[in-house]
Amino acid sequence: MPPLKRLYPAQDLFTLYVFVSVLFIVGVVFGVMMYNALTLEQQQQVTSEVGRYADLFRAGIVGDPEDTLRERALFHTKWVVLIWLLGVTVVGMPFILALDFLKGVLIGFSVGAMIREYAWQGLLFAFASIAPPNLLVIPALIMASVAGIAFSLHVVKNRLLQSGGELAHPLLSHTAVCLFMLLALWGAALLEAYLSPYLIRLAAPVLGAAAGGL
Repeated sequence: MPPLKRLYPAQDLFTLYVFVSVLFIVGVVFGVMMYNALTLEQQQQVTSEVGRYADLFRAGIVGDPEDTLRERALFHTKWVVLIWLLGVTVVGMPFILALDFLKGVLIGFSVGAMIREYAWQGLLFAFASIAPPNLLVIPALIMASVAGIAFSLHVVKNRLLQSGGELAHPLLSHTAVCLFMLLALWGAALLEAYLSPYLIRLAAPVLGAAAGGL
């Protein structure tokens, strides 16, 4: 099965990767700005929720890892299936970009809240709770998104504009990329279920000490 680089010009793929990555980063920045735009009362509510979350882990009250694994694996599966479907429908291409932007917003909001309220302790807690799985999640979603966008652009160029070109190999390539990225996301679900709780338990006392000093 031809990989993406054999089906699409390398320069075009590089441009798509840069564009999607920049869009994600813009989403992160927007998420941080969203938290800063909240009222003081809303910020206090978010801080309270983060504090309760850390207290549960500090007390050893955590969910069953197998339940977490199933929940996160299902969530990631839905996300990749949605990207695949949006790419296949062609008209869904803008929504793929919207999903990448939204992912950045969610991460930026979460990290921004922790750093704004807890300074370096919040950054440490963010690294423990958010960073490990997202080291797999972010690249996987970007690669799946680029595959979907590339397929959509191929259809527009070769079927709608030129009324020609075969779709079997591009579709198989798009599908293969999404399947491989889904495996990576299931790996991220394993990290969320088994590694993240351990790291969060280690970081929770630091966050608790920071909260006590506020």
